[in-house]
Amino acid sequence: MTLCLLLLSVVALTAAVPVPRALTRSAWPEREPVVGLWVWQCLVATVLLCCLTALVLGAAAVFHTVRARVFAPAPPSVTEAYDLSAAPLWSAVLTLLLACGAAWTTAMLGRELFEARRRRSRARALLRERAPDLPAGLPSARGPLLVLEDEYPDAWWMPGSPAQLIVTTGALHRLTSHQLDAVLTHERGHARAHHDWLLHLSTALATGFPRVPLFAHFCDQTHRLVELAADDTASRRCGHLTTALALIELNQHRGVLSCASSRRLLGERVDRLLQPPPRLLRRQRALTTTVAALVPLLPLLPLLITFVPGLAALS
Repeated sequence: MTLCLLLLSVVALTAAVPVPRALTRSAWPEREPVVGLWVWQCLVATVLLCCLTALVLGAAAVFHTVRARVFAPAPPSVTEAYDLSAAPLWSAVLTLLLACGAAWTTAMLGRELFEARRRRSRARALLRERAPDLPAGLPSARGPLLVLEDEYPDAWWMPGSPAQLIVTTGALHRLTSHQLDAVLTHERGHARAHHDWLLHLSTALATGFPRVPLFAHFCDQTHRLVELAADDTASRRCGHLTTALALIELNQHRGVLSCASSRRLLGERVDRLLQPPPRLLRRQRALTTTVAALVPLLPLLPLLITFVPGLAALS
């Protein structure tokens, strides 16, 4: 078991510190933001699984009740293969730290979901004031698209049940039909990819563990890459120039597209649309495809480390 805990610690530290720093310095996620998001999610899943499996092994070594439940269906040879009775003292300390970390992570996730639901309820209450239901007998105006009377140009997607795409009359007046289509396609891209859940997860982890490089970079890069991915969705349908002009027209008075963006990010997005990065060479595309295919195997590494002693005992 000691060797398993050491290997899990090495994998977790490697995925949490040097790999995120190297990934933030890479240029390819800007070209392939969807693949970049997938890589970040796999890194986070790898670290969380390392912590979870180490917590289970440590708890099984420290507490006989946990050991009896975890290894209840296993034959005695499997339990002996982990040598739980010879666990060092530092494993108990590590188990305590991991248990506290798991409780804190759960609390941060619950807090983020509670705050998101409260903000969403407040926004829906404001929408009901600005766009009240029609009197009885008249057809309902509710639907996936809601137009608000407001001279301020804006458009956003509100997740929930029911989800709604909201556009102001200011945006309808300012944007051409093609530019409006680009903005709506951008917001639908967020909705189809469920970017709101990814943003909640990254925010909760970064808030709970601000000094962990992986979670801090995961939050920053997620907020950036989801916008780039939605821009790509819009540009594929409406064109790069139309999408860039739509961003400029919609944000020239405030400098941001949404509350999750920044002025610097808006400039990067417009430059990226006006000067799209060149396509990868054949060798680079093959390397990127290979990496994308191998990345989902990363979260399996902690499980492999954990189950190898038991599988070896069975064989």
